Amino acid sequence: YLNNASPTGYEWEGQKIWMDYLKPYVDEFITDTYGTAVGVINPKSNFKVVIEGHSDEISWYVNYITDKGLIYVIRNGGSDHQIAPSKWVNIHTKKGIVKGVFGWPAIHTRTPGKEEPPKLENISIDVGAKDKKEVEKMGVHVGCVITYPDSFQIINKNKFICRAIDNRAGGFMIAEVARLLKENKDKLPFCLYVTNSVQEEIGLRGAEMITNTLKPNVAIVTDVTHDTSTPMIDAKKEGDVKIGKGRIIKRGKDLAILALGTRVGSALKVADLLLQYNLNITVADARFAKPIDTQLVEKLWNEHQKLIIIEEGSAGGFSSHCLHFLSSKDLLNKHDKEIKCLTMPDNFQDHASQKEQLARAGLDTDGLMKVVSRMISLSN
Repeated sequence: YLNNASPTGYEWEGQKIWMDYLKPYVDEFITDTYGTAVGVINPKSNFKVVIEGHSDEISWYVNYITDKGLIYVIRNGGSDHQIAPSKWVNIHTKKGIVKGVFGWPAIHTRTPGKEEPPKLENISIDVGAKDKKEVEKMGVHVGCVITYPDSFQIINKNKFICRAIDNRAGGFMIAEVARLLKENKDKLPFCLYVTNSVQEEIGLRGAEMITNTLKPNVAIVTDVTHDTSTPMIDAKKEGDVKIGKGRIIKRGKDLAILALGTRVGSALKVADLLLQYNLNITVADARFAKPIDTQLVEKLWNEHQKLIIIEEGSAGGFSSHCLHFLSSKDLLNKHDKEIKCLTMPDNFQDHASQKEQLARAGLDTDGLMKVVSRMISLSN
């Protein structure tokens, strides 16, 4: 799935792979004219939920072929001209893949202090042809789409590198939801549309079209973000985001709350409410369900007598992994400490709004406040 090219507007081969994987786990498929693919679970239910990723990747188009056989390009999506020089490319033609490379003058042919930066006007692809006629004989013409051949790799045993992680990662995640629902024999009280949309890279076109077709009541959209610890990215502007790292939002001493996702807001509201009782608690945002920020978990446990881990998932999820980590480090065997995990109950949930379901599970602000009040004494 990752190694297959699915440039914007030409996603069908990738969609076939995705649909073949999803086929055992859904009741039926919907496809539209644009090429968006939707796996449907429980199609007869009136309440409709979408989980979405996008299948397309950035690429280039052949825009002009010079008499000397060099190929100039235009973008298909947000392709970056600055990283193009010296990169191999695949040019997709009716005769098959034509290999080429983005050329760039060798360093000893450039004038120091007067070097031009790469830009759309001066980068070109060489396919080894002597002239335009030979390029065209290979099957290359204006309008051919161009992708990078970069394949899936693993570095340091735990990190993935590949082109089009944006957003094949999302496509994989939503497919895994369908697989787990099927394997766990979960019955949904609503219709679930597992949606792999197209043409996201040029303006969300596929998502817009399929939304007008499905008309869902709720949509959950997946996509990627940037690790802003990367050199030359300004964390002050883009935000402080590191792979697998959470953050402490508010520092206190009486108790710590480690919250994941939407429960961060409730944790902060509880922290504000506790100030009237002269209680100052720590609130931490886990940010990542996986990999877990084990340093943050250990820090919160070691520096506080009481710890609450709250998530909008069920038992066996994020909080369970945190407990397993603390146990493996032999940190739970301390009689003067207390830890509580707040999750959705592991049983069938009656249909209700998100607000109502969170309230029933005790995961809203009121429910969290009740748990805190049982763990620490509240007095003005």
